[in-house]
Amino acid sequence: MQETRTEDARQAGGTGFRRTRQRAAVLAALQTSADFVSVQELHRVISTGDTTVGLTTVYRTVRELAQAGRIDTIREKDGSRLYRLAVGHRHYLICHRCLRSWPVDSEVVEIWAEAAAEAAGFTSVEHTVELTGVCARCTAESMAERP
Repeated sequence: MQETRTEDARQAGGTGFRRTRQRAAVLAALQTSADFVSVQELHRVISTGDTTVGLTTVYRTVRELAQAGRIDTIREKDGSRLYRLAVGHRHYLICHRCLRSWPVDSEVVEIWAEAAAEAAGFTSVEHTVELTGVCARCTAESMAERP
């Protein structure tokens, strides 16, 4: 029995839950984009394929994958969330307008987080850092549109 549970976890990428066709469809849809996408966009991509997955199932699966660390999550200004496959523990600058992202030197963030935790006497600290703004290309396009 333990062997089956271990195999199931390995198939799900170590997330601790079984790999179902719905989860496989969500992961496949996430693999189609290097950018952050909404649950609605994931559902649209899945719906164009052979697998039928309800929107509620996509929401639930995305929540489970995020909790397991398999996907990265960012929050938009309006409170909505966007997702993409996680590639290790990384931090990104994310453009509000085009949603493209650029990796940030994570070592600087990690050193800062550790120092802040130590100064406050915290242990076992986890962190989430979101750096958002407007990228150079979108800024240039905005400037070009002005009279």
